[in-house]
Amino acid sequence: MHVLILGGTTEARRLAELLAADAVPGLRVTNSLAGRVTAPRLPPGEVRVGGFGGADGLASWLREHEVDALIDATHPFAGTISFNAARAAATAHVPLLALRRPGWVPVAGDDWHEVDSLEEAARSLPGLGRRVFLTTGRMGLAAFADLADLWFLVRSVDAPEPPHPPRMEVLLDRGPFTLDGERELLRRHRVDVVVTKDSGGAATAPKLRAAREAGVPVVVVRRPPVPGGVRVVAEPQQALHWLVTGTPSFPGAG
Repeated sequence: MHVLILGGTTEARRLAELLAADAVPGLRVTNSLAGRVTAPRLPPGEVRVGGFGGADGLASWLREHEVDALIDATHPFAGTISFNAARAAATAHVPLLALRRPGWVPVAGDDWHEVDSLEEAARSLPGLGRRVFLTTGRMGLAAFADLADLWFLVRSVDAPEPPHPPRMEVLLDRGPFTLDGERELLRRHRVDVVVTKDSGGAATAPKLRAAREAGVPVVVVRRPPVPGGVRVVAEPQQALHWLVTGTPSFPGAG
């Protein structure tokens, strides 16, 4: 059986580790990474880097490489590849599962301002603060490029490229992050507003508690929906269970 994991996330890497540890006879796992990070953490198994050429290209790849199951474990905001995966799976008649970590939920004391896009987040900032901790990654900084009166601390794995805000300090770092570290970061840079995508998970969640404790508002970009009709699970173990019990061609499935 050949399983293709569209990855690049902690959950995708964990699923690949589970499949490698399970040592199922005849199982082949290919991990696909988009290639947007310079030095990604590689999962066990075969790894391919780069795009497929849209939904049609992915469908052709699924057929050519005789893929039996497709798991979309990409970032919750990688909307284009998720919709391409749904179209490709339907075209190639390959079972598809989406592996998505749950989104964050506000708790008492949070001052969240939920928006639907980075552009909407940028429009909301002048009324919320002047020193912005921007934790949306290096992609999409163009949405904030015209906010010359605000100062930005931009945290990303790789250095961003223009266009970006003119008053900006870049912090190159990769999660997981600690609560103490996030508290100190907000204090040291005098941050008075945080911008984040609703990525979910524990690796970058401490910034939310640090902001709550400091009384700092947080602009939260809602995640795009999963394509209609696609089954979704939240944990790698659930994806493994789906492979074992839900895909007829998997060795040992009834």
